Amino acid sequence: MSARTLRRRLHHGDVDGKREEHFDTSGYDGLSEPLLGTHEHDDMAAGLTFEDIWNAEHRRERLQWMLILSQLVVQWAQWLANVVLGSGSLIGRFLPFAGQSGSSRNLLHPYLSPLQEERLRNLQQRLGVCFDGSRVEHQDALKQLWRLAYPGRELPALKSELWKEMGWQGSDPSTDFRGGGFVSLENLIFFAKKYPDSFQRLLHKKDGTRAEWEYPFAVAGINISFMLVQMLDLQTGKPSTLAGIKFVELLAEDEMAFDNLYCVAFQMMDAQWLAKRASYMEFNDVLKSTRMQLERELALEDVYSVKDLPAYNLLTV
Repeated sequence: MSARTLRRRLHHGDVDGKREEHFDTSGYDGLSEPLLGTHEHDDMAAGLTFEDIWNAEHRRERLQWMLILSQLVVQWAQWLANVVLGSGSLIGRFLPFAGQSGSSRNLLHPYLSPLQEERLRNLQQRLGVCFDGSRVEHQDALKQLWRLAYPGRELPALKSELWKEMGWQGSDPSTDFRGGGFVSLENLIFFAKKYPDSFQRLLHKKDGTRAEWEYPFAVAGINISFMLVQMLDLQTGKPSTLAGIKFVELLAEDEMAFDNLYCVAFQMMDAQWLAKRASYMEFNDVLKSTRMQLERELALEDVYSVKDLPAYNLLTV
């Protein structure tokens, strides 16, 4: 058994994200409109004395000042790196990412080949298309998704209670896209066509012991699309985070790398969901854990395509 194979099997056991909880996740941007609410444990304060609260306030204040100081140091280091290791300097040409670490920190912009430039530009154009329920091609895409999800069943009207079976929150799916855009619908269609068995198993929640209050499949898919855009830093001209730079490398090998990565992320999210025995209100926590694990796998040295990711083995055609 090769070391690479062994390493991958060990990574598959890390579905709950607990082995690497010390990783920096400060760069995680929450969803602009969270799919599911979060709960707070207000009962933790019960039984505390005045002295306990006073000491806690002082500790919190010290931590805040330490955080501010550390952020200033990081910003100063970033400025120094841009000056010393800039693309115009001799050092910068040989060490484009020197002095940088952490999946959520900004790195110097990587060199992109003409092919990478073109594919990144095409992807960003896709990301800029909002879902428009009045456009015939967008209506047709929704109908296509239904036929792929429920082959043989009668196609419902564009506004019907039947859409809730797929995991839309209301009778009109067009109201659920929010910041996901049309690309999130394209991602679902790609998933259903490329990996139909995995798609069907997730849609119908066939694996594991499910929660009484499950996540809604379709809307979860929209949030996964949005999470990937944030994680890969695709809103900017050129990605400058570690995950984004690695993704651009994958894009050189596979024009549909974003769609394939989406399928891996969806399958990974469901594995996290089952491992944590999560329920509806914990969806956002599961999504954060999914992002952390995906960033770890993208950081592996021997990943040259989406198929090299350990979690890709979870998918079935």
